[in-house]
Amino acid sequence: MTLPQNTQMVPIDYAKALNQEQLDVVLHGDGPCLVLAGAGSGKTRTLTYRVAYLIEKGVLTEEILLLTFTNKAAREMIERVEGVLGDRARGIWGGTFHSIGSRFLRMYAEVLGYNRSFSILDADDAKDLIKAVMKDANIDTKDKRFPSKNVVSDIISYARNTQKPFAEVVEMKHPHFLHCLKQLEEIAEQYHLRKREANVMDFDDLLTNVAGLLEDPIHGERLSERFKYVLVDEYQDTNTVQARIVKAISRVHANVIAVGDDAQSIYGFRGADVKNILAFPKIWNGAKTFKLLTNYRSTPEILDLANASLEHNVDQFQKDLTALKDHGAKPVLVSCSSANQEAKHIADEILKQRKQGTDLANIAVLFRSSAHSQTLEFELIRRDIPYEYRGGQKFFERAHIKDVLCFLRVINNPKDEVAWLRILGLQVGIGATTAATLVQQLKTFDTVTDALLPGAPIRVPSRGKSGFDELVTILKEVQSQVLLPSVLIRTVTSSTYQDYLEREYPNYRERLEDLEQLASFAESYETLDAFLADIALYDEVVATREQAQRPNEERMILSTIHQAKGLEWDTVFIIHLTDQSFPSARALSSEEGIEEERRLFYVAVTRARRMLYLTYPMTMGYDALSFCQPSTFLEEVSSRLFDKRELREGRFAAGPRSSTAFTDSYDEGDGFAEDDVIQLDGFGEKRPSWRAKPSKESQATTTLWKKKDSSPEKTPSKSFLRSIEDL
Repeated sequence: MTLPQNTQMVPIDYAKALNQEQLDVVLHGDGPCLVLAGAGSGKTRTLTYRVAYLIEKGVLTEEILLLTFTNKAAREMIERVEGVLGDRARGIWGGTFHSIGSRFLRMYAEVLGYNRSFSILDADDAKDLIKAVMKDANIDTKDKRFPSKNVVSDIISYARNTQKPFAEVVEMKHPHFLHCLKQLEEIAEQYHLRKREANVMDFDDLLTNVAGLLEDPIHGERLSERFKYVLVDEYQDTNTVQARIVKAISRVHANVIAVGDDAQSIYGFRGADVKNILAFPKIWNGAKTFKLLTNYRSTPEILDLANASLEHNVDQFQKDLTALKDHGAKPVLVSCSSANQEAKHIADEILKQRKQGTDLANIAVLFRSSAHSQTLEFELIRRDIPYEYRGGQKFFERAHIKDVLCFLRVINNPKDEVAWLRILGLQVGIGATTAATLVQQLKTFDTVTDALLPGAPIRVPSRGKSGFDELVTILKEVQSQVLLPSVLIRTVTSSTYQDYLEREYPNYRERLEDLEQLASFAESYETLDAFLADIALYDEVVATREQAQRPNEERMILSTIHQAKGLEWDTVFIIHLTDQSFPSARALSSEEGIEEERRLFYVAVTRARRMLYLTYPMTMGYDALSFCQPSTFLEEVSSRLFDKRELREGRFAAGPRSSTAFTDSYDEGDGFAEDDVIQLDGFGEKRPSWRAKPSKESQATTTLWKKKDSSPEKTPSKSFLRSIEDL
């Protein structure tokens, strides 16, 4: 919202510019206060006018400190204040915790034992120094039993920001490396010493060192005396060290305003601690609490769902958002037979919305995990719906997806030089030159089996022998399986490639989820040829479309919910709302985890301005179908909050958990006779019959397999290739 320019020293009419809730915050006198700013309640406007009010009351700009989480947010806030006050706003101290910390540390570097010209290591620099420390400690950085510099850096950083014991962090985030705990602790200590010797700090040092400086009884008090008013944005996202900084810098005058929303605390995986905002009134005795509950963004129907969902959290400040907008449509709850049907339905609705005049840029599809986007991405490409992916790379562009596909490619075509180069490059002791030499030998064979025979004349340099032997082991295991794409993908993933992911990537769990999603998608294919052909066609279609894309072409948004925080769209789809997916399986192990997932759901719901769709598939997979339970977040609120749609596809009818429906019909191509008897656990006997098998997915699903004693062959489904041809 554009704020009125005020260059003539005309007093601001705060009552006209603000609603009553905002006005109460702006006119607050001295002393600590907590502002609980609900989604879409105008917190930026409130902070802007609070700063303007302080300056109008005679506070010097250099006595005001504004702490934010992004430099962009700080610049926007200061620009808005300048828009209200003009030149009178010049001189405010505003920036991120890191940037403000850097300025303080330049002023007091000698106090902490640094030279004032200290360097700041970026993330890559820090990892390189960790690698050097590991090398000096005679740790083989290629050792598959020891974490990479990326993982070590993640462990060190998380421990410092949360102030948790090192052993606790390793056990929580990377339990497979507990056997390395003593070495990891030594590396962390040496890394810290090497930084001090080199007069450098990493990003975490900027926080921990400034926290120590501010807590110093002499120098810290001097800085605290300097800033008479401290304003903190997004306080719910602070970690333990940042909360210490806020407390220390505000201790002299106690004029601290913390603005945030405990309901939107969703970054626990980064070290943020919702307890900081919940404990604020206790830490600051006598602190006043204000609530901004008037929502300018969403319709009452959307907020009814958001409020109802959040009621189930225990550790929170009680509050309900109130809509300023007129009534609109209820959120639409859509149960789909499968992930494929879910994707098709969303594409249909997007095209319908566009036809009705909604710009694609005002439509977003949000998901809990990046793995959930794959089926929809295929459908959007097939339907020629342009989209922008936020929150990482598109599904088939991710490194781990490409890795596993390359294993399949060499099985299918041992002369595929590019695929060989990629999988050889993953092995210990095999660099680019060695890989190129090996490829020239490997591609002379007609089959991978021939290349792997004990007597095959493959000359491997000694330094790459163990890595090549490991690759041979993986390929032999893959070759021993039925050559179904889904089986091969799961075989590669469960091999030493999983060890590689755990060693190399802090987010290895998300990568494994992606690979399971790839395997589920591959279940619709009978042959490796057809599967790889469709993937190649997808890549070609995407590349062609991106080349033809105009710079200002309108595109809808695909985004993880974490990336969508702070944004809004007219129409929002929240997809894959099944238990074990959203909330995630990992979150179900603790009440804290479930509450953060519920806050994540709340954030997703409150991104919608006008229309909200919530969708979930009733089944997962293609051949071995697993029944999914709708998300707890859908079932714990009143059904009156939704308009429900049940989409049928084939023999399944989608519906609530309590009324999961079967039809007694069957299709000609299923391989069942009319008098076949099916045994379905929990449902008795029906015709035609299915038998149940334990699900790999989770305890929240029931897996169905084909008819008793039937052939393992799959009923072919229409491939992506044929779908393209049908257009």
